[in-house]
Amino acid sequence: MTNEWRRVVASLANAERRAVYASVVLGVSVDVPPARLAKAQAALADAGLLMLHADGSVTVVERAFDDLLALDPEPKREGVQRFIRDGRIERFPMKPGERLEVLRWVVGELDDGPWAETSLNDALERFHPDVAALRRYLVDAELLERAPDGSRYYRV
Repeated sequence: MTNEWRRVVASLANAERRAVYASVVLGVSVDVPPARLAKAQAALADAGLLMLHADGSVTVVERAFDDLLALDPEPKREGVQRFIRDGRIERFPMKPGERLEVLRWVVGELDDGPWAETSLNDALERFHPDVAALRRYLVDAELLERAPDGSRYYRV
């Protein structure tokens, strides 16, 4: 975490400062004694969240969070990771080849099986909320096979 991030987080870690910041953002008053209000505003200005003007007015630094995020941009995700966030499928790719990569990734993350449908559903739920669609995609891609009697699924 950079010093800029630390300064902002430390500033907002204080409940009274958060209330003062929220009051400026929302354009409402806050019930804080004048001396503590000035101190909180100064700390928030030092953190780059507020601008204190000579006439006594206070405004929000609109780009403060955008500027912080620009200091530590999210790394570009490549390959199958473009569609995965925190171990879950964010979206299914439209291109068949990319979709197959995502489905292969899912199968690679599963235990060896075989699975009863309920066990497979439980395992697939950690990847995507629509387990029926994901299961169907895996079978259609011939990565999983369903037993003729429908009781079990096997890795192909």
